[in-house]
Amino acid sequence: MGDAQSVIDQTKKWISDVIVGCNFCPFAAKVVKHKQIHYQVEKSVATDNCLDAFLQEIIRLDVDNAIETSFLIFPQSFVSFDDYLDLVALAEKLIYDKGYEGIYQVASFHPLYQFAGSRNDDAANYTNRSVYPMLHLLREESIDRALEHFKSPENIPETNINFAREKGLVYMKLLRDSCL
Repeated sequence: MGDAQSVIDQTKKWISDVIVGCNFCPFAAKVVKHKQIHYQVEKSVATDNCLDAFLQEIIRLDVDNAIETSFLIFPQSFVSFDDYLDLVALAEKLIYDKGYEGIYQVASFHPLYQFAGSRNDDAANYTNRSVYPMLHLLREESIDRALEHFKSPENIPETNINFAREKGLVYMKLLRDSCL
């Protein structure tokens, strides 16, 4: 693992090549193009410190409306997917406890991401398999606005799964790994 800028550069490449390149999030290209994403690297391995960093990202979004979304990246922690899922649950609880439910939501990405009920070698997992464990904070208002102009948004997950499976495990793994 390199310095924070290397981690950010690898994350940007993953977003560009995988998320935008495979159109897993049809709304991502616009915020990438307009540079409305904030990237924050948290090197702590202590869960409390990571949750404090998460709260700081919420505050950053509260204060700076020019930032559409934020990625909080954990290059040195939450290697275990189960530990990461515990962090996601705590982050979602923090959103609720601090009164941000309906304002922000969390999307989860992890190098070992595995959808419930799927096999580890299912290429569909690569729709959420990132280069590092990370929490993606999104403004719900922005999601709602984007969905108003998108035909059949409920089909996005199924479309992504089908795309990844058509490309296959080897392709999806190589594409993600090329970002490191």
